[in-house]
Order: sequence, then C-alpha cells, then structure tokens
Amino acid sequence: QLQASGGGLVQDGESLRLSCDASGTIYRISVMGWYRQAPGKQRELVATVHRFGTTRYADSVRGRFTISRDNAKNTVSLQMNSLKPEDTAVYYCNAEGVIPAGRPYIAEGYEYWGQGTLVTVSS
Repeated sequence: QLQASGGGLVQDGESLRLSCDASGTIYRISVMGWYRQAPGKQRELVATVHRFGTTRYADSVRGRFTISRDNAKNTVSLQMNSLKPEDTAVYYCNAEGVIPAGRPYIAEGYEYWGQGTLVTVSS
C-alpha cells in the first residue's frame, strides 16, 4: 500500500529526493516517515512527520535532510542534501495510524511499510 521511489547512485555531497505514495482510499494517516537499513545494521529512524506538521529527525541527518508530506494526497517526501557515504542504505517508507477504507476500524490504525528503495553514495 506504500510505493517508494527516488533512490539511486550519487556521489558524496550530492542530493536525492525520495517520494512515497499511499494507495487506496485512506481517511487518515497519523505519522509518515522514512527509515533506513544499511548492510549488516539494524533498521533505524531517519525522519518522521505528524499529520499536524511536527517533525522528528535522526541526529545524523538533521540539517541535511528535510521531510514533508501532503495530507490531501497521502504522500511523503524526503529531500536529502549533502549526502555522505554513510547514508548508503535501503530506505523504507512508513505510515502509522492509518485509517483505510475497506478494513475493520481500529482506534490506533494500521501500520504500512513500503518496499524499500536503495540509496548509494559513493566517495
């Protein structure tokens, strides 16, 4: 239900923009965000944004990455500037507190994950 795009191969210091679309009829998504998993490491939070606009960033990306969302379109984007080799990872889109049409209502909503998109930063 989440489709991510925008990954690729860039050089140290360059930029990329990731996008993620939530498909289907969705009444509400509380939090949308991005996580990443580098080879041999655990998945970690990159950035999240609440539907009211509150953002959260990992210390390692604060000041370089910017997350944004369009509540009407149920999309979330991640602008990544000044990329470093240590940003190399598979990036996953996430949505929490999803209230979709056609599924039983639960107060806390459902959680969705995207399929992942690879970002490679060469030195």
